[in-house]
Amino acid sequence: MVDGNLSMQISSEAGRSRSRCGPRSLCETASAPRKLVRPEKMAAPDPGRYGECGPRPPARLSSRAGQEPGTVLSAVGMMDLAYVCEWEKWPKITYCPSVPLACAWSCRNLIAFTTDLRNDDQDLTRMIHILDTEHPWDVHSINSEHSEAITCLEWDQSGSRLLSADADGQIKCWSMADHLANSWESSVGSLVEGDPIVALSWLHNGVKLALHVEKSGASSFGEKFSRVKFSPSLTLFGGKPMEGWIAVTVSGLVTVSLLKPSGQVLTSTESLCRLRGRVALADIAFTGGGNIVVATADGSSMSPVQFYKVCVSVVSEKCRIDTEILPSLFMRCTTDLNRKDKFPAITHLKFLARDMSEQVLLCASSQTSSIVECWSLRKEGLPVNNIFHQISPVVGDKQPMILKWRILSATNDLDRVSAVALPKLPISLTNTDLKVASDTQFYPGLGLALAFHDGSVHIAHRLSLQTMAVFYSSSAPRSADEPAIKRPRTTGPAIHFKAMQLSWTSLALVGIDNHGKLSMLRISPSLGHPLEAKLALQHLLFLLEYCMVTGYDWWDILLHVQPGMVQSLVEKLHEEYMRQKPALQQVLSTRILAMKASLCKLSPCTVTRVCDYHTKLFLMAISSTLKSLLRPHFLNTPDKSPGDRLAEICAKITDVDIDKVMINLKTEEFVLDMNTLQALQQLLQWVGDFVLYLLASLPNQGSPLRPGHSFLRDGTSLGMLRELMVVIRIWGLLKPSCLPVYTATSDTQDSMSLLFRLLTKLWICCRDEGPASEPDEALVDECCLLPSQLLVPSLDWLPASDGLVSRLQPKQPLRLFFGRAPPLPGSTTTLQLDGLARVLGLNPLASASCPELLEPQAHSHHAQVLVEMGVSLTFCQV
Repeated sequence: MVDGNLSMQISSEAGRSRSRCGPRSLCETASAPRKLVRPEKMAAPDPGRYGECGPRPPARLSSRAGQEPGTVLSAVGMMDLAYVCEWEKWPKITYCPSVPLACAWSCRNLIAFTTDLRNDDQDLTRMIHILDTEHPWDVHSINSEHSEAITCLEWDQSGSRLLSADADGQIKCWSMADHLANSWESSVGSLVEGDPIVALSWLHNGVKLALHVEKSGASSFGEKFSRVKFSPSLTLFGGKPMEGWIAVTVSGLVTVSLLKPSGQVLTSTESLCRLRGRVALADIAFTGGGNIVVATADGSSMSPVQFYKVCVSVVSEKCRIDTEILPSLFMRCTTDLNRKDKFPAITHLKFLARDMSEQVLLCASSQTSSIVECWSLRKEGLPVNNIFHQISPVVGDKQPMILKWRILSATNDLDRVSAVALPKLPISLTNTDLKVASDTQFYPGLGLALAFHDGSVHIAHRLSLQTMAVFYSSSAPRSADEPAIKRPRTTGPAIHFKAMQLSWTSLALVGIDNHGKLSMLRISPSLGHPLEAKLALQHLLFLLEYCMVTGYDWWDILLHVQPGMVQSLVEKLHEEYMRQKPALQQVLSTRILAMKASLCKLSPCTVTRVCDYHTKLFLMAISSTLKSLLRPHFLNTPDKSPGDRLAEICAKITDVDIDKVMINLKTEEFVLDMNTLQALQQLLQWVGDFVLYLLASLPNQGSPLRPGHSFLRDGTSLGMLRELMVVIRIWGLLKPSCLPVYTATSDTQDSMSLLFRLLTKLWICCRDEGPASEPDEALVDECCLLPSQLLVPSLDWLPASDGLVSRLQPKQPLRLFFGRAPPLPGSTTTLQLDGLARVLGLNPLASASCPELLEPQAHSHHAQVLVEMGVSLTFCQV
């Protein structure tokens, strides 16, 4: 904001208010603030104008017996409850909501939140809980060892590290151990002793994308999602972003900790300004020039909201912090004589986006009501008296410019706001982009969430604060025209969210209420606007492509995919993928397979393909792992690696004799340690068994209901299997005990040669682009004889899903309990990947999800392989 990054044009409807620079002049006539109104009192939606679109009156839904927090779903069809997860009651210990309650949602769809564990002696243990949204009951709890209440939780951009800060000034950095989501360790941190942390953030890494919804029909992902020029907060030599975090304390200090590549932590603390004061609320944002902006408030609405620029640098191996005061503002409600003393406290202070320091959201509250205001920083001309024009003509040619906060919109009196959640989808809020969003009817990312003490949740437009959707969790939502202050008090406090977070595509909302229960809400992509089925499908496809490019998890998108959409989405996703450049296709190859597998789980017509997609993922992981073990015989070898030469030679030579293919390879590149070869035997056994299974299923052309059907026409996968057979053959010459073991009817049978010959003939039929040719009768006859020559392994795999997303399609909320897996319909027929379990020596699998193929005792390298496959991390039972 101080770097000239002020290209954002604010709507001409923006109101004007006095700022800290002085009283409002007579020429600054204030326009009436926009109001947050109830759905029943809003006009019919007009898709052409944002901020004027409101939902239809809410329809009362029947409540489910025995459900408490969301017991009643009085929602507007645009926001409904997916599930509630709560703690079971224990005789001696109790999970109670922490005060304050912190919650964070990562790009991997991992949710972290805090509770206090209270025992009979009233001792409190500060707990951090981490769960996967697909398996919320499988929560992993960490004893944070924080001595005081945890005030902040913050995920990094990759979703693999978590910051926690407490009221004693201690900050801890948690990271995954062995890439497992149920194993966390804290090795680094910082401390501002005795000074509570009120705001916390990772330093910006300089990565920022822009979504071009208007180009959703473009062929290249680079046109749909472009990189925005944005400088990191701090860089190392060569321009690499430096990792670290920044925090603000209650006494007005800012502390920065930098993580050096050596593992050393550089920490520095500086006062935000010379006159330090109490900071009750604070938030942190970043500018495109690499600076940091900190907003602070002392909690009183009569005091100004202060803004500071923070610059971080490293001088002589020490962290240096420079601060500068920026223009401040007073809330509009303090200038209104009718409301001057009505809202004494500022309860929420948030920048509209972490990389958008020009816009801020403020909420002032009383005991029973609140008011919300949206402000924007503008660059305005400074009026100059005519006398200075005569003295210095240069002044008249170029008018001086100043930065000044102007109010964009404000609400009328609301119920008391209990929590605020802001979207993370990088949708710009310029007039141009808002018009594009209106023309394309793309609504995700345009709304922020407000939770109220009466239990309701509103989705309001980020700029106009107009209501876009409403959700009621109470059994008797009050009438829209009933004033909040005249509503009779209920017996006991109403259930309401104390902390909320929107997902990374803004299609889901998680809230933790004042009883410590977790609620997951779905937010419709259309937000109540009538969309054609083709356009709705196009928006979901666009968000799936965004997740594919960024590497973010797409679980929240699956919440809105209906079974009838699955086939079209998979086909269109494949078409868009094939339109990309080969280099990008190689990077995204695992992600699109994982995405197709998760989509196919949602429809009974496509569920049989899930196992094939997971098997392809596993095959790609094995292939990349085995090829990575090959080393060139001479270090000054030309550009191609042994793995690339292997693929090139196997693709060029179509001989069915495996030994003739081996002659063209440099066998010295395949030399490995004997212990390593023996450790790989189980993976090699799986490859050999899978080849035998595929060839034995060829005579009946592979039933579409049986796993492996798609492999029989997939030239790429068959070529990969052929390469692995050659590698296994060479390694078998070095150590015969690592070879796959077959049960043959003849002792003189060369099983590897036989399978390679048949596999090559099948590969030749479908290696070329275009439709695959049918295998000749001679090949089919030979494959018919395989069961009489070799014992075919039993690999009748069927995908099993123990997750929730496929069970939530009927839109009936589920009541779940932490630590107890629910008896989901169909989960009694748990079918495993028996072949994988038998060959890899694992316990029977309860899911076809790739990260669950390994036991916790497996080597960490295997866990890394699974992470590289592009599948979301899930929890392993220890």
